[in-house]
Parts: sequence; structure tokens; C-alpha cells
Amino acid sequence: MKFVVDQDTCIGCGACEGACPEVFQMQDDGLSKSIEAEIDAALNDSAIEAEEGCPVSCISHE
Repeated sequence: MKFVVDQDTCIGCGACEGACPEVFQMQDDGLSKSIEAEIDAALNDSAIEAEEGCPVSCISHE
């Protein structure tokens, strides 16, 4: 899977980084960004937890 954060919708709350810091990181602009590569299958559950926990639903996956 690959996860994407919509930068126009992200409010920078940090919930995604809290749930899955291996995939999501807060940037200098205060918004979250995901790693650009396919993630290891072992991280799927925590990354999906981060996606589902986003208060503005700005995370999606392919």
C-alpha cells in the first residue's frame, strides 16, 4: 500500500504521526506528509488506523 496526505485538507493535528510514525511525519510547515514509497505490509494496520483516525479525512491509500 501507499498512503497520501491531502495537503490542502490537512490541519496538522499530528494524530497520524502518533498512530504510525513510520509512515507519517509532521513537516516544517506544520502539515503531515507520508513516505512516498510503498510501505511494508507489517505497517498496514497502523497506517490504516492513522487514516481512519484523521479528523478531516485527508489521508487516502492506493
